[in-house]
Amino acid sequence: MFTIAQIKEAHNKVKSGADFPKYIQDLINLGVIGYDTFVADGHVEYFGSNNYRTTATETYDTLAVATSANKERFIEFLVMHQEGQTDYLTFCHQAAQCGIAQWTVNIIEKTCTYLDKNQNSILIEKIPL
Repeated sequence: MFTIAQIKEAHNKVKSGADFPKYIQDLINLGVIGYDTFVADGHVEYFGSNNYRTTATETYDTLAVATSANKERFIEFLVMHQEGQTDYLTFCHQAAQCGIAQWTVNIIEKTCTYLDKNQNSILIEKIPL
């Protein structure tokens, strides 16, 4: 199974959201089938086959996630990030500001779902591979 070290190696190639499709392809090659990113502290839980799970506990200073979601503003920040205008930490700050508490990537379904604090789906986007 994959390790956090292997995932970090793939993640280190990511400079902005523009690199996301290549990152997902690297994760597929490692055997990752999905992961959950928690915006408040940055930890990520990765999932593989046969219920394999591992967690990246490298975090950043705690971010306050807004209590209500601002979908329209979040989409603006997301587009900027996907165009390469922001780095990962900046995007996490912007997501928190817009009430995004978590995102869940389902590699099998090729989706990324952004959720608020109550686990309500705010946005589901297809991952271009």
